[in-house]
Amino acid sequence: MDKIQNIAVGGSRDSDRKSQAQITSITLLNTVCAHQGYFYEWILLRLLRHLCKATARQSIQNNLWARFVTLPSQDRIWTLTLTDKTGPKPEEQDSKMPLVMVHGFGGGVGLWIRNLDALSRSRPVYAFDLLGFGRSSRPSFPSDAAKAEEQFVNSIEQWRQSVGLENMILLGHSLGGYLATSYAIQYPSRVSHLILVDPWGFPERPQIRSQEIQGQATELVKRPSPPRWVKAIISVVSLFNPLAVIRAAGPWGPGLVNRFRPDFKRKFEDLFDDDTMAQYIYHCNAQPPSGEVGFRAMAESLGWAKRPMLQRVPLLPSSMPLTMLYGAQSWVDSSSGDNVVQVRSPARTKVLLINDASHHVYADQPERFNRVVENICNSVN
Repeated sequence: MDKIQNIAVGGSRDSDRKSQAQITSITLLNTVCAHQGYFYEWILLRLLRHLCKATARQSIQNNLWARFVTLPSQDRIWTLTLTDKTGPKPEEQDSKMPLVMVHGFGGGVGLWIRNLDALSRSRPVYAFDLLGFGRSSRPSFPSDAAKAEEQFVNSIEQWRQSVGLENMILLGHSLGGYLATSYAIQYPSRVSHLILVDPWGFPERPQIRSQEIQGQATELVKRPSPPRWVKAIISVVSLFNPLAVIRAAGPWGPGLVNRFRPDFKRKFEDLFDDDTMAQYIYHCNAQPPSGEVGFRAMAESLGWAKRPMLQRVPLLPSSMPLTMLYGAQSWVDSSSGDNVVQVRSPARTKVLLINDASHHVYADQPERFNRVVENICNSVN
């Protein structure tokens, strides 16, 4: 296993607090950047300038460890671990069930920047780049949906064993929610509470039927229209890997991200007043495709899974607590959560909507999100 980079944050002296917080915030974004060479140094300089302004309002005060975790397969998983600096004693926090956070498609651990500090005040928090995404290794994935899913799930279990976690509260967003559910089905004894945030791939794709009414075809099955960026990717996903357009754009890639995802700049505008997050998203996905190849194998289209998870929800132990969080303005249909409640024990299954939030609930309403997740974690221990 690679040597752990240990970064301690915070301090007892007020005069040191600001500089230490600045260093930690810079280190956090530094560790999650998935690029090397000139672009890496250029973006790091931008981070230094902008993060120094941002730390007066938001900083990472807690202890942060960043490392690659090497799996038995020799693949490496980029991992962040946070523990509280000023709260419970180390032995008290060690007794708390750790929270493990799994990002969605095309993302990375950097997108949790608004959540890591708050959620690690009472328990250890782990966040990692999924196999094939971010800074993690990029192996080949099979074209079979079941085998691709199994490769993702196996990597999560190997990561758990390598890190040494016995049990965990498992939180997954979007694609991460789909994979977290699959993991919980296969390794139920390891999951104390399953938290799914706007999970992808749950409902079955409706059969589009038409009938003639007064000489006009009327579509019976309707679904909320996805945003423009989703439609744009769907238009090319059948011909290429989902993020091929971003890679093909080369140095214009970040601009393309900004054009189709202007919301990312808005979500983090109090931290960065330019395209820093677009740069991060771009460089997370500018490398050779790997995880997205696995995703393409599992997806019938970006909105639907070949193996819908709703069909397998009954395989979760009825005793396993499950909470599903949706953004009230998300393009993901929250009715899947209602369907999950119907097939599971309502006493063990909750569906919550967070108002004024879209698909990226954790960034749109970070304080509400953090509060809800913290309450869930406290219900475990």
